[in-house]
Amino acid sequence: MVGARRASAGGLDNAHAFAAELAGAGFAITSGLALGVDAAAHRGALKSGGITLAVLGTGVDRLYPRRNAALAEEIVASGGAVIGELPLGSAPEAANFPRRNRIISGLSMGVLLVEAALRSGSLITARQALEQNREVFAIPGSIHSPLARGCHRMIRDGAALVETSTDIVQQLGGLLAEPKTALSEPAPQLEPRQRRLVEALGGDPRSMEQLARDTGESVGELMAMLLQLELAGYVEQLPGGYQLTPRGAAQLQFAE
Repeated sequence: MVGARRASAGGLDNAHAFAAELAGAGFAITSGLALGVDAAAHRGALKSGGITLAVLGTGVDRLYPRRNAALAEEIVASGGAVIGELPLGSAPEAANFPRRNRIISGLSMGVLLVEAALRSGSLITARQALEQNREVFAIPGSIHSPLARGCHRMIRDGAALVETSTDIVQQLGGLLAEPKTALSEPAPQLEPRQRRLVEALGGDPRSMEQLARDTGESVGELMAMLLQLELAGYVEQLPGGYQLTPRGAAQLQFAE
């Protein structure tokens, strides 16, 4: 599982949730111990009691980034592994990471691209996976998000578009039991006004003015409801507007 280091809140949620569900179904989650999507994927696998492998672009005695040293220790303590091909003492040089990426894809049955810009190491990993005859999956995003463009490019190039972890299990031949997904959880009871707001947020990011027009609510009331939904994990704030998180999108599907 690979993706952006500076991922959005929604991207981090997706990485954590997909990793937890797939690891809970019996898959080992392989990633690169980097900040952002990598770390979220490792933590998701650990949360479900699954196995996760971290592939380094340094010597195994030179963990990078250092702030993930505790995560690396937890991975090993939980039965996973921290691995790499470089000699002990190898520093985190830029040229090492594309080499590292081919190991991530080579160890895997399939590669899931969570978020990626058009020029990114994550996209390199996905292309290497295609060259290695591995399955490649990508989570789509907003057409306005630069971090979705790499995923959309890979989907155009043949990657499978996925919305739930079950999509991945089915694509890999149903080798393991289907995991429980967020959509199988009971929907919380939203108030009618909150439900209208969630429905108004159902597409691309929306500005406060657009939401006021679509819902008929005042800006003050909207701010209060958006804060409640944000605290509940259904909405995230972007520069100039708001959008649903994956959890909020799931509740929108329930409502439909």
